[in-house]
Amino acid sequence: MEKRQSTQGSSRPPLERMMKIHQAIASGSFPNSSWLASELEVSRKSIIRDVGFMRDRLQLPIEYDARRYGYYYTSEVTGFPTLQISEGELFALLVAEKALQQYKGTPFEKPLLKTLQKLADALPETVSMNLSHWDESISFRTTAEPMAKLEIMDELAKAAAQCRSIRIEYKKPAASHVENREVDPYHLANVDGEWFLFGYCHLRRDIRTFSPQRIHKLTLLDRHFTRPEFDVHKQLATSFGVMTGDREFEVVCRFSEKIADFIREKRWHSTQKLKELPGGGIEFSVRVSNLIEIRSWILSWGGEAQVLQPEELVDSIRVAAQTILGQSRGKSEPTRNTH
Repeated sequence: MEKRQSTQGSSRPPLERMMKIHQAIASGSFPNSSWLASELEVSRKSIIRDVGFMRDRLQLPIEYDARRYGYYYTSEVTGFPTLQISEGELFALLVAEKALQQYKGTPFEKPLLKTLQKLADALPETVSMNLSHWDESISFRTTAEPMAKLEIMDELAKAAAQCRSIRIEYKKPAASHVENREVDPYHLANVDGEWFLFGYCHLRRDIRTFSPQRIHKLTLLDRHFTRPEFDVHKQLATSFGVMTGDREFEVVCRFSEKIADFIREKRWHSTQKLKELPGGGIEFSVRVSNLIEIRSWILSWGGEAQVLQPEELVDSIRVAAQTILGQSRGKSEPTRNTH
């Protein structure tokens, strides 16, 4: 987070400008409005407004000395009142800036960076320099970065904010054709680093979840909707990710002592229960309404996981394991050259 340097003809943000005025007055040099206007590259009227705001709203003890032709403080001022920021708050600001790395290439990147830059511009030089000491000690990393469609994301955000219906051309995974859907976009959510749209699908007459990456074309309709009470946390309460269903499954899985600590270290679901097993293993149970995502999660642990129930998940894991094993054997067999 680097402080922006002023350029000829550019105007500083008001807060940064007032900070400069404060520093000039606090130095005891008795600056006047003409000198400040020249230094800060703004009009005298702007300086007079800033000084008035500092005196009347920020209650800084500013007076004008007619003999010295400049402003001064009638009593000691230890700091600019709007810039009292703790080290913890400053650290949180840096973490927020680092988190923006996850949103590079999305419509949210520029406005977020612009907002943080305004905050950085308002910091005193000494505070701003301290950020560099932390800059190399914190980072965010995403192993699989979604391929965001910027125009689509921008239109979705506008449509959701304006409660405006949309028409989309949408292709489901592994589908052979594109479907046309009319949707009332309720909510955009970032789940585990990936964006999803939750909205009412007029074709299915129910709330559905859409991936922006799978939208091939989006058209804003001249139709507005009234957004119902929608809580994304309640919507996803029975899912192990974003996929929901109409049934409830009690999933029970045992993990070996080799990876039990990894399971203990996170809260994977709001309904999870953990049971310690002899030898250091752990039994994990959870209630979900869809088995697809938890199936993939269990398979990611390889042979260190054993599914106990439900039976349909046990069968699904068995088939997947046999398929993987069959593919592995097929790849390992040497090919014979025929003539």
